[in-house]
Amino acid sequence: MRVADLRLSLLAPSLALLLCGLLAASFVQLNDFFLSLFNVLPTLLMLLGGAFCAAYGRQRELFLLIVIYLLYYQLDTQTDFYHLNGAPMADAGLIFNLCTLLLPLLYGLYALWQERTHLFQDLLARAAVLVLVVGVAAALGNRYPDSVSNWLTRIHWPALYAPWLRLIQIAYPLFAIALLLLAIQYIRHPRPLHAAQFMGLAGLLWMLPDVFILKHALHVMSSMTMLILVTAVAHEAYQMAFRDELTGLPGRRALNERLMRLGRQYVIAMTDVDHFKRFNDTHGHDVGDQVLRVVANQLRKVGGGGRAYRYGGEEFVVVFPGKTLDACLPHLEALRAGIEDYVLKLRDQEKRPKDDQVGRQSRKKQVAKNVSVTISIGVAERQLAQRTSEEVLKAADKALYSAKSAGRNCVRIDGYSRSGAVRVRGNTD
Repeated sequence: MRVADLRLSLLAPSLALLLCGLLAASFVQLNDFFLSLFNVLPTLLMLLGGAFCAAYGRQRELFLLIVIYLLYYQLDTQTDFYHLNGAPMADAGLIFNLCTLLLPLLYGLYALWQERTHLFQDLLARAAVLVLVVGVAAALGNRYPDSVSNWLTRIHWPALYAPWLRLIQIAYPLFAIALLLLAIQYIRHPRPLHAAQFMGLAGLLWMLPDVFILKHALHVMSSMTMLILVTAVAHEAYQMAFRDELTGLPGRRALNERLMRLGRQYVIAMTDVDHFKRFNDTHGHDVGDQVLRVVANQLRKVGGGGRAYRYGGEEFVVVFPGKTLDACLPHLEALRAGIEDYVLKLRDQEKRPKDDQVGRQSRKKQVAKNVSVTISIGVAERQLAQRTSEEVLKAADKALYSAKSAGRNCVRIDGYSRSGAVRVRGNTD
């Protein structure tokens, strides 16, 4: 897998919030505003973020917030007592060690537990697991406090012991396994949520050893971890609404918002994949989706300050804000030529081996069928007669039909008497 495939940019928001939390938690003193903010922020995020997750059926994030808040609730009383009296409560060690044991276990479980179609049943199952695990731990801690405390603090693997490990030894393998599985989950399926889950657990691991040392570590890092998760939920909701899942381009709703913010000078180009239905019927919808992704990748590279959007089906729109028609035409022609020259290699997917190594060897022997696609482009510039972006978009659509009538694989301009063709198609399909 290429590094680009991991979409490391998805880590940026969570990493930025995590670094801000680490910085704030390391301060010995916070001013009154931030002190009051971080005292109420965990509860506020639990209520508002939890309601948001519940309303949209985001079960994983809901229970991750609950797990973090339970950790915060249990340790908040302990740390407040310690900072006020200079000594911990009698059961502080047992509660802290149980929290360090259960946190990676429950956090990793809920982060990897995929949502099911039956949301209510899924909710009950997650709640039952939480009540069972926490209930059993609390019961054992109350009934056999000394035995449980001795088992938790025991050095189970002397060869792996190091004085700088400040948590109970058994907690570190659980954190390592959870972080490894979350990293694998992000590598296989790069999403803002998966990035947030990994960053959140890393922040909690940093926080726990310093809960009683750094006065504000618990409040700050609990708040920032919950904020990381809520932000990821909002990020994914935005992507679902404004970004096309198949091509990765901004979708129709994002285009509509952009059209509302255009100035007085701009150019809109409407593009359509030529004979896409015939191509779909011949090679199948999977190959058709591949073609759309190829076209979208080329559209994403368009020069001249253009921004591509998926309009619907096989239609795409390119917006050039602040540009003139003459400045945009060379870039549109380069786009058309680049897609025409792109060769798509098709192989028989039914004969593809499941093993990747065998698949790579068989691809060297298998003869691929080379196919290519073309696009037609209609262009319109804002004129005095076209005062709104909707009118310019309709003019570009009209020019697109003109390009298809001219034989496809060409660029046509709306409203120009000079034949209207920038370049006649290079190849008739």
